[in-house]
Amino acid sequence: MVRAAEKAIYWHRELPPLNAEPIGERFIEINSMHVPGTLAHRDELWNQCYDDLVDKFATELDREILRLGAQYAHVLSESIDSKRNDVANEAWLHGSFAYVVYRRSAKPV
Repeated sequence: MVRAAEKAIYWHRELPPLNAEPIGERFIEINSMHVPGTLAHRDELWNQCYDDLVDKFATELDREILRLGAQYAHVLSESIDSKRNDVANEAWLHGSFAYVVYRRSAKPV
């Protein structure tokens, strides 16, 4: 993450600061790491993929916040599906995240 002093990503029910002005709604689609497509340790592998997916999304969202000259993002929704390649015997998660980016307003709150 780029900013340690100030929170930049707000999830679902968390709200950005009152002085935040929306500048647009966007989407990011991203895939997790691929893991063996086995039933053994299925829950553990799913958790690893989920953690990887969220980490990759947060990194990409942080880049987008900076690229757009924004200060905050509010994640509105996420849709996560499992994917599988039987030929390669691999599985992974695919996530689609909707969010709004915000700039800090110069107006007093």
